[in-house]
Amino acid sequence: MQDNATEVTAAGIARLAGVGRAAVSNWRRRHADFPKPVGGTETSPSFALAEVESWLRRQGKLAEVPLRERVWQQLAGHPEGPVTALTHVGCVLLLIHDRPTDWLELGAGSDERLAAMLPAALRQVLTPRFGTAGTGVEAVAPVPSAVRGERSVHTGPAGNAGIAVNSAPGVNNPAAVHDPASVHDPAAVNSRAAVNGRSAVNTPTAVHGHATAAVHAPTPAAVHAPTGPELLPSAPLLRGAAELAAELGARRTFEFLLGRHLDANPRQYTLTPAELAGLMADLAGPARTVLDPACGTGALLRAVTSRPDQELYAQDSAPDLAALAALRLALHAPAAVRGAVGDTLRADAFPRLRADAVLCHPPFNERNWGHDELAYDPRWEYGFPARTESELAWVQHALARLTDGGTAVLLMPPAAASRRSGRRIRADLLRRGALRAVIALPVGAAPPYNIPLHLWVLRRPERAPAQPEVLLADAGRFATEGRGGPDWRAVRDAVLGAWRPFDRAGRLDEQPGLARSVPVIELLDDDVDLAPARHLPPATAAEGAEQLTAVRERLGETLHRITDLTPPPADAVRLARRPLTTVGELARGAALVMLTGGNGGPARVPVLTDSDVLTGTDPSGSLPESDEEAVLTETGDVVVPVLGGGSMARVIDEATAGAALGRNLVLLRPDPTALDPWFLAGFLRGTANNRQASSYASTATRLDVRRLQLPRVPLDEQRRYGARFRALDEFERALRLAGRLGERLVRGMYDGLTDGTVAPD
Repeated sequence: MQDNATEVTAAGIARLAGVGRAAVSNWRRRHADFPKPVGGTETSPSFALAEVESWLRRQGKLAEVPLRERVWQQLAGHPEGPVTALTHVGCVLLLIHDRPTDWLELGAGSDERLAAMLPAALRQVLTPRFGTAGTGVEAVAPVPSAVRGERSVHTGPAGNAGIAVNSAPGVNNPAAVHDPASVHDPAAVNSRAAVNGRSAVNTPTAVHGHATAAVHAPTPAAVHAPTGPELLPSAPLLRGAAELAAELGARRTFEFLLGRHLDANPRQYTLTPAELAGLMADLAGPARTVLDPACGTGALLRAVTSRPDQELYAQDSAPDLAALAALRLALHAPAAVRGAVGDTLRADAFPRLRADAVLCHPPFNERNWGHDELAYDPRWEYGFPARTESELAWVQHALARLTDGGTAVLLMPPAAASRRSGRRIRADLLRRGALRAVIALPVGAAPPYNIPLHLWVLRRPERAPAQPEVLLADAGRFATEGRGGPDWRAVRDAVLGAWRPFDRAGRLDEQPGLARSVPVIELLDDDVDLAPARHLPPATAAEGAEQLTAVRERLGETLHRITDLTPPPADAVRLARRPLTTVGELARGAALVMLTGGNGGPARVPVLTDSDVLTGTDPSGSLPESDEEAVLTETGDVVVPVLGGGSMARVIDEATAGAALGRNLVLLRPDPTALDPWFLAGFLRGTANNRQASSYASTATRLDVRRLQLPRVPLDEQRRYGARFRALDEFERALRLAGRLGERLVRGMYDGLTDGTVAPD
């Protein structure tokens, strides 16, 4: 059944029809019967999805909306917002996953019957999976995201759907429920902290040798069963999601919809790349109980290797993130999931937990993390963090939640390794053997992508080591030129290849330029600077000289090639007016097929990004893993970026064929009997052509590929033009390669002369 209340924006209509937004604007102006707006604003109206689908079909612009697209548009246009809709879908997908026959019975009736009966069925699934979800006792206001600058700025409707109103589950006893009046570990809050609208009161008890503790209000759990009235508007969406789950499975359906939501709201979330999450989980090693105190969308806990009787603990101050992460984890693995909402530093939901591992990507550079009210918190075993050292507060929270010998891995800004305000805490972490490794990642490993972040590996010491050493490693050499991130396979091999032998032996044979184990005594100076680059020796002189010689020889060969490829003098000709056609007309006439980049695809497939097309580099990107069918390139395809305002088109060769098409790219697959690909790509690059086909309605220029023009000429003449365009492309590639080699040679010579590995004569 189609939901008439589901709304879709102009961008959604463009995605449905496979056109640019400018085309939708033209349809609205040119066709009097185009559906009228039913919501939104004057500058960003929304339309009824059913009316749009009907109009597109009447116009011959749409045969049938794919099921995935229909479900996504229903979710994106949900009257209570996409987060509420996604939470409802996640609950139902968990029901389908755990009790498929129950859903078949519930879905057989009307929407009203479904909404009335579904809450009870959901409680039967949510309670055993999440411990206490759905058994709410009283409304409790969650700590707002603004308290610690939460990584999500998305609030609002999530508070009505899937956000629990009950106490947090018991720790190390999945079935238990916290009594609101029970006495907890003092690490939760102190007497000045307002927790979920209540005042925390300190009472004495001994924890890790400290005589203090806190009685605090219950922390909201992450997920609860929505009510019937809340579910009724979602009924058509839930039926569509169930139909999609029959094709993909419940887990992959949720991953697809969550991935689309995150991709549609890139500025609202700071995500941890899957490759980095996997590396952090591998550094932590196998664990039965794992905690992420700033869980975001659950990427880190999702990367943990599953094992029997596993328990995953997740907390986040953003209710929508906590709910989505808990549902994602429950669908991903059979582990017991204990999710909670709340500011972890001020209102720890798991004060008695002693986990085998802690994984954390905390918010960076937070001033309002609780410095004033947490001055006497017993978690600060290694020193009270300065107001500017919020990351060291998270480090000590992670250590406080570990069992003896447990491992924590945190993503940290590089400044945390060298700021003077944190040197005393860093020194104590080193002396007591808690800090085991500092690993510098390549630029582009995680947001913010312009700085090389660090990984800190910590272990709660069972006893102080006699002669402690710490591993310092730098994987910066594995950065790549594209925007798809570093060479993750090389990063993984290098980091784990250094960490695992160090972890076994407590020391590591020096790997010049990459890793070494440093005696702690060498680091305990006035600065206690732990930046790996300051302590790693350079690569050997012989290796550096050999590499520079090879670069110089390759540069010389490239410069000779550029001379041979330089275009001949241009001959002036009389301007000829030729009949023109557009890409859109060619697509309608089947002279070419037009495809757009996707939002997911199979794992381990190289992805051609818009940056790769603009810079002429090899495929460097990655797509979120999903069952969505990626668009794979073929030899002779023409790929055009649609953002940025540059005139660029790339013809796919044999070396690039088979890569998946990334976001913000349009692929044109010409019929070789009608169009020469090099002729097509060459004319699409014309500056005037791009200017007339571009939209400047926003801060970013967007190209409507359908409006790009090219002349109508016979195939033989197309091939003449194509040969010239192909020669220009080869010349352009050689120039780019020479530029990269020249920069590399200059940088290497500067480095070699200054570090003594290259002689001045």
